[in-house]
Amino acid sequence: MKLGQTAAATDPGRKRRQNEDAFVLRPPLFAIADGMGGARAGEIASALAAGALNEANTAVGGEERVKQLVQEANRRVHERASNDPSTSGMGTTMTVAVVEPNGEITFGHVGDSRAYVLRDDHLEQLTDDHSLVAELVRRGELSERDAEVHPQRSVITRALGTDPDVDVDAFTIRPQAGDVYLICSDGLSDMVASTEIEEVMRVHRADLEQAARALVRAANRGGGDDNITAVLFEIVEGGPQPSEPDERTREYAMGPLDEEDTLHPEDGVAPPPPAQVPDAVDTMIVPAEEIDAAAVHAAPEPPQAGLGRRLLALLVIIALIAVIVVLVWWGLAR
Repeated sequence: MKLGQTAAATDPGRKRRQNEDAFVLRPPLFAIADGMGGARAGEIASALAAGALNEANTAVGGEERVKQLVQEANRRVHERASNDPSTSGMGTTMTVAVVEPNGEITFGHVGDSRAYVLRDDHLEQLTDDHSLVAELVRRGELSERDAEVHPQRSVITRALGTDPDVDVDAFTIRPQAGDVYLICSDGLSDMVASTEIEEVMRVHRADLEQAARALVRAANRGGGDDNITAVLFEIVEGGPQPSEPDERTREYAMGPLDEEDTLHPEDGVAPPPPAQVPDAVDTMIVPAEEIDAAAVHAAPEPPQAGLGRRLLALLVIIALIAVIVVLVWWGLAR
C-alpha cells in the first residue's frame, strides 16, 4: 500500500471574519487544528499546533510517536497562553494521521475535529468527538438527532493548550487499497450531513482537489457558520511508503475559495483586525467530568446581531435620501 492523491481546502465560511483553522499537508503526515479563543488567539493556537507538526521528524511513527507530536503541540500552545495575557485561555483541537512505512495509518485525536474513511463507497467516522453533546449521547442522555441541533454542540471537553498535558486518543488501522481518508474541522461536519459528505467524496473520488473544494462549497451552502477545512488522502496499491515526506507542505491560511461568496472574497488577503463580533456559535471547553445532563435543558440560544447598529445604519440612509431630495428640489426651483 502507498499514498496516492492528497488535497486540502480551507475557507473562513460565511459568518466568521477570520480563519482560525490550520492544516498540515505534509505526506505522510496530515493534520487539522481548529483554534478557539478571544480576538485572534484561536488563530495563534492553531498555527502554533500546526507549526509543531511541520517541524517534526515523521520518519518514525507509531501511536507513541503520534502522542508525542500532539503533546509537543499542546506544550507550545499552553506555554504561549501562559506567558502572553492576550492569548490566555486559547486552545485548539487537533486530529493527526500518519501513514506508516508498513502501510498502516496511525491517528491522534483531541477535540471535535474528525477523521473519516470512504471505503467501498461507504463513509465511516473513525474518531469520537470530545464534546458535551457527544458525551451525553454516549451516556444515553441525549439522542443523536437532538445532538445535531443542540445549541451547545460546540462545547468541547478536551483541547490542546488549556493544561500542561493533554489526553490524546491514538489508534492504528490497516487500510485497504482504494480507501479515501478525510480529516476535517467541525465547520464541515456540523454543516453537512454524513450522507452528503459520503456522496461528495464518492462523486469526486477520482479528483481529491475537486472533492475538497466541493466539501467546502457544501458547508457554505449549509450555512457556513464556522471556518471550514478538509484534508484528503487516498491509499493505493503499490510498494512500501517512502520514509521521508515529499516537497508538498502546506500550513494554514489558504485564501477563501474563489467560487465561494464569503465574507472576504479576496483570495489570500486578510482583512484588518475588526472590532470583536460575537460568532454564531462560540466554541467553549468544559471538562468531561463537569458535564451535567441538566445543561441540555439550560442551553442558551446563540447571540443575536445588535439591533442598535442596524437602526443607526437605517437612519444614515434616510438622512442621505432627504439631502438628495432637497438638492433636487432646489435645483428644479432655480
